[in-house]
Order: sequence, then C-alpha cells, then structure tokens
Amino acid sequence: MKNDHKSDFRKSSIKRLEFTSLFLKYYKNKIIVKKLEDFIKRSDSKNILLYIPLGIEVDVKPLIKNLRKTKSKNVYVPFMQGESFKIVKYRLPLHKKRFGIKEPNNSFFKARKIDLAIVPIVGIDKLGKRIGFGKGMYDRFFDKLDYKPTIVFTQLVLCKSEKILSDNYDIQANYIITN
Repeated sequence: MKNDHKSDFRKSSIKRLEFTSLFLKYYKNKIIVKKLEDFIKRSDSKNILLYIPLGIEVDVKPLIKNLRKTKSKNVYVPFMQGESFKIVKYRLPLHKKRFGIKEPNNSFFKARKIDLAIVPIVGIDKLGKRIGFGKGMYDRFFDKLDYKPTIVFTQLVLCKSEKILSDNYDIQANYIITN
C-alpha cells in the first residue's frame, strides 16, 4: 500500500516539475546554484559529489564549472554500476547512458572520501526522506559507505508529502536547498 502512495507521489511530483516554465526554471536554477555555492564556501568541503542533471533537476552544471576552476575542490559524479554507482572525477567528454543519464568515462582512480554530497530529489516524505526516481541507486551507494558525508537535497520546487512514504533504507539529508 505504501509503495502505491510512493509511486503516485513520485508521478505527481515529476509532473509538477516538468510543468515548471522555462523562465521559472532558469530563475530558480540561478537562485539554487547561488545558495549551493554559498553553502559550499561556508562548509569548506573539498571533495564534493554532484550529479549531471536531467531536465527536471536543478541544473548544477554552472556550479560544476565554477568548482572545477578552484584547485582546492574535487568534483565527483555518479558512474552507474549495476544497481548502484561509484563516484568518478568529473571530466569531459560526457556520454549518455541508461535512463538518459550522462556521465564521464569510467575511472579506476580511487576517489577520496567525499565531504559533501549534493543529491537531486523528486520529492521528500513527511520524515524528510528522499523520494527519487525509484531505482534506489543513491540509497545503495550511501548504504555502502563506512562514513557519513553531509548530504544536501536539491529541487526546483519543493514537493513534500504529508505521509510517510519512505522505507528505512531511504536516505535523509542534513539540508534541503530549493528556491
């Protein structure tokens, strides 16, 4: 029953995000990226996990570009592997993979521990736990870590359920940044 509610919430949140006008998306992206930049400066994080955005997610590409210019910051992104992902250093060129997700080439370089993870969401439930696209990749990734980085959820328009939709393995953020 809970999974039906979660699936319905996911679908309605995706619809809501898809229908955010282009002008509003542009404006909201600018605000959220600025908030993320300020947060990163205050947190003094060195190793940062970001993501390569899909259309309904906060466009963090300008943030990635700015962070890469900073020698004291390392930018990592997910590289899908099976049911989860590993982190690889962000570098060009990007290739389109499963689910339309772009990612850099695989890397055999062992990534450092990440200090900060900026994670896109489809929505959150009453407990503030992440509702994503339903594949569980982020949940599996964070479950495998033997440490806990600071997690920040991002979303263009906050989609929050008044019900508990999450399972106990769903991740929770330290912070949520939206417009």
